Amino acid sequence: MEVQKLLETLHIAERLKDVPRHCTTSQGRTEDVAEHSWRIALMAYFVHDEFPEVNIDKVIRMCLIHDLGEAFTGDIPTFRKTQADEQHEEDVLFSWVAQLPEPYASEMRALYEEMAALETPEAKLYKALDKLEAVIQHNESPISTWLPMEYALNLNYGADAAAFSPYLTALRAAMRRDTEEKIAAGK
Repeated sequence: MEVQKLLETLHIAERLKDVPRHCTTSQGRTEDVAEHSWRIALMAYFVHDEFPEVNIDKVIRMCLIHDLGEAFTGDIPTFRKTQADEQHEEDVLFSWVAQLPEPYASEMRALYEEMAALETPEAKLYKALDKLEAVIQHNESPISTWLPMEYALNLNYGADAAAFSPYLTALRAAMRRDTEEKIAAGK
């Protein structure tokens, strides 16, 4: 990528460092979208031995780019996001992606389409990690920051996305136990 275009692209991506997410960190600071994306990419790296048939480099790329649309729209928690919100985010994201030089525009468009279809092992793994990381982060955050609806949500969120994998199913069960312990302790 030409140097000036790289800088312009990175300036857009930098916005994610300032887009707050609904959750807080373990120290009570509002998490940002870039932190979430980084950690699901790290999760993909650490679970790659459990998925030898999966192109983990592709999964990491999916994790890194999955929320770039939020650089334009901000983050809307999944329990508040409407179909209209999703369509708007996709429209502005694809408009931006189309302005990228080749081969990046085509590669990113193809990745986003694969992620949306959720048919490949790579897309399924990325989506599961995306959902599971959100629960892990909630379990790490002070319970005083949880909304009342999140007590039930944290018990089951992401289980459907993890169901394709015995490993992820076991991880989700361990996360559920963490949630139950956190709720019981009230911390």
